[in-house]
Amino acid sequence: MFAAGDQVEIENGAHCAVVATVGATLRRYAFGDRPLLDGFDASEVCPAGCGQLLAPWPNRIAGGHYDFAGFHHQLPIDELTLGNAIHGLVRWEHWRVERRRADRVRLVHRLCARPGYPFALDLVVEYRLARGGLVVTFRAENLGESRCPFGYGAHPYYLFPGTAVEAIELFVPAREWIEVDEHAIPTGRKPVAGSPIDFNRPHAIGAARIDHAYTGLERDREDVAEVTLRHDGDEIRLWQDRELDFVQIYTGDTLPEPERRRRSVAVEPMSCAPDAFNSGDGLRVLAPGDAFECRWGITLGSS
Repeated sequence: MFAAGDQVEIENGAHCAVVATVGATLRRYAFGDRPLLDGFDASEVCPAGCGQLLAPWPNRIAGGHYDFAGFHHQLPIDELTLGNAIHGLVRWEHWRVERRRADRVRLVHRLCARPGYPFALDLVVEYRLARGGLVVTFRAENLGESRCPFGYGAHPYYLFPGTAVEAIELFVPAREWIEVDEHAIPTGRKPVAGSPIDFNRPHAIGAARIDHAYTGLERDREDVAEVTLRHDGDEIRLWQDRELDFVQIYTGDTLPEPERRRRSVAVEPMSCAPDAFNSGDGLRVLAPGDAFECRWGITLGSS
């Protein structure tokens, strides 16, 4: 067995993706011989969250602790340098392939109650390759007898082969960004307009160091928000539905592997802000039997 688990390949025309059963991770996505994702080898332990699914929270929980429904909870600290709990509880778990066709795969996982998160969830994710690109559908259902806090995110890095982050043009139409402290925990929302990370008009990333969440996303008539990356006429568009009201942009400046720094851009759709278990910003509270569902995806085009 590979370090990343079993490998499930799906394809539709020139579109090809590989999903690993450890974490239901999107390990690879390419159009013909053009890779869209900065992925990793199946024999590797997934580095830097590449393509991982983040639940029951994305991003960070300050100090790994939070209060909910009158109880105090402490999660394991797995971001040792900053002292936080990071990126949920399922990215290193085995997911079972429930259904597979040539162009799609559906994986399921039951998250059992545990210290720090004493709630049970059934999780389902489907990766589907359509003619226009990749579509990801996610669902979480509360199996317990009490309400539970919940958030979702995904962590793909996007690549223009041979191109450094500085030369990539970024377009993030959003009204606000979330300022963070030295522990990467939010201190408040700020207007995007005029800020050092204002990409409401597309321009090259240049020397900007970005590891921030945006919200107040501009949406089309179908309530879809998009982030666009461009270079030399090549374009990747990342879209997310109304349930995903935040997006984290990360230029990879602090990655532990020097060779991965600033070679790709993470665009992370999220249902809530960082530290939402404490702030409540975007937090979903699922009653017994309630479910959360969302969709996001990737399309490749030309500018």
